[in-house]
Amino acid sequence: MMVSKQFKTTLLIGLKMPMSLFILGVYNGVMQTLYRAGVLQQHATAGINYYQGLTMHGVINAIVLTTFFAVVFGHYTVAHYLKKEPSKWSYMPSMALMVTGAVIDLVVMVLGKASALYTFYAPLQASALFYIGTAMLITGSWVAFAGRVKIWFEWKRENPTSKMPIAILGTFVNFTMWFMASIPVTYELLVLLTPWAMELTDTVHVPMTRTLFWMFGHPLVYFWILPAYVGYYTMLPKIAGGKLYSGNAARLALLLFLILSTPVGVHHQFSEGGIAPSIKLWVSILTFGVSIPSFMTAFTVGASLEYAGRKRGATGLFQWMSRLPWLRVDNYLFGYFICGLILFIFGGLSGIVNGSYTLNQLVHNTGWVPGHFHLTVAGPSILFILGLTLFMFHHISGKPMSSKFTVTIIPYLWTVGVSLLSHGLMAGGLMGEPRRTNLGLTYTNPDSPLFNSHWVPSSTVTLVGGLIMGTAALLYFICFFKMVFSKAVEQSKITLPESEELHVEKDIPLLLNMKPWIILAILLIGSTYIPSFKNVFKYGKPVENKYNMDNPTNLIENEK
Repeated sequence: MMVSKQFKTTLLIGLKMPMSLFILGVYNGVMQTLYRAGVLQQHATAGINYYQGLTMHGVINAIVLTTFFAVVFGHYTVAHYLKKEPSKWSYMPSMALMVTGAVIDLVVMVLGKASALYTFYAPLQASALFYIGTAMLITGSWVAFAGRVKIWFEWKRENPTSKMPIAILGTFVNFTMWFMASIPVTYELLVLLTPWAMELTDTVHVPMTRTLFWMFGHPLVYFWILPAYVGYYTMLPKIAGGKLYSGNAARLALLLFLILSTPVGVHHQFSEGGIAPSIKLWVSILTFGVSIPSFMTAFTVGASLEYAGRKRGATGLFQWMSRLPWLRVDNYLFGYFICGLILFIFGGLSGIVNGSYTLNQLVHNTGWVPGHFHLTVAGPSILFILGLTLFMFHHISGKPMSSKFTVTIIPYLWTVGVSLLSHGLMAGGLMGEPRRTNLGLTYTNPDSPLFNSHWVPSSTVTLVGGLIMGTAALLYFICFFKMVFSKAVEQSKITLPESEELHVEKDIPLLLNMKPWIILAILLIGSTYIPSFKNVFKYGKPVENKYNMDNPTNLIENEK
């Protein structure tokens, strides 16, 4: 499909902008490992302090990069499958809102006015501009989604007997879930936090802001990863040389994510008071339920890959694995897909620990937690983003991709780094090593009375992993920006590998209609959050609190 000039420009901005910011996100990630391992035994480096860098690392990598990519990949996927571009009224204002919001966030973070971390927990206060910028980024993604809904209905009127392609279903599931989950955090940002940061009010309802955040914060994880799921179902079998084992299984897994993603955010609040144990038990059950579509995906994609290997002549139980296109320069995308899948096996299993009310007490606020989520966001999510950004930019811009050998080995090098980094964090976490802590000032500094020799090996492994990831990222940036600054040699186009389904399966009406699933999702959200908010209002209240990272005491109390 050919691309209009305006649509092409919008997509290219949506790829170049976040990837440029990702440089800063990666840099601050590497710096975190240097602080934690005690290589840096200081509060700040190059004018950026520990928590300022940690905020930039989390916000850029987990919110800015992932949201931009989901929007661009959604536009690209819809245009490819429906052969229609979204309306200009949707994609152009949406990108303008997102770019403006991201720039505002970047400026206030660089100036040190928003060191409230990725979770922006009250009563730690950031600049009001940070809250406004983040809200602009989120609302920009809503506008993009609205444009896609419009062309879907147009396409459906023109093709009344055609069923929704799996890739379109996955995209719509992702943004429907995202819309439902991001309304609460936008309310938190604009109605609760912004007036408080502007000193229009002295009080903030801390339990309420945290609960609103986690209505968004955990679904955000699936917002990161569902684009990769779309790729695993609709592209990976084709790339591997096979076919999708079951289209119905793919549809069911995606729809299960729609109903189970948002209600489970309370499991991040297991260690907080103000929410009844009965609610936490219900949320724990729902959280375990999220593993069902992941296990379904493991089986369906695994069977699809086995079919691909056997088509290449594999025999026996495991020979098919060796027949897959590992390290093939002419098939570089395979590495970005398969390495992400391998990492996600361990990311999913460690997530089950976090979903358990009892096991969570052991690992809460330890290095285990970032160890777990780096296996998810830095695993399948980031690897899919890196691979598809190269692929989409190449086809949209018409510019050549050189250094294909380097592009091919990057995901394998990155995977080694993530494995070591996450192992170091999780091993240290099981020994009580705290997260979000500049260990180099104390626990990994031999000159400190708080020095803990048990955390030196684990933080060193984390450091090695972080340095390997940084090396892989550096190679990626060289390859990507080399393509950005080269001259176009082909016409712009939108194309994707499309996997065929191995079996002709009977259509199941429930899997072809999103409406009942949306209704069920809303009911499940209500089953969790109506009693949660009743508890929050019963046991909590707005209080006069204001803190910053340099002062552990209540600033309002000090002023009195």
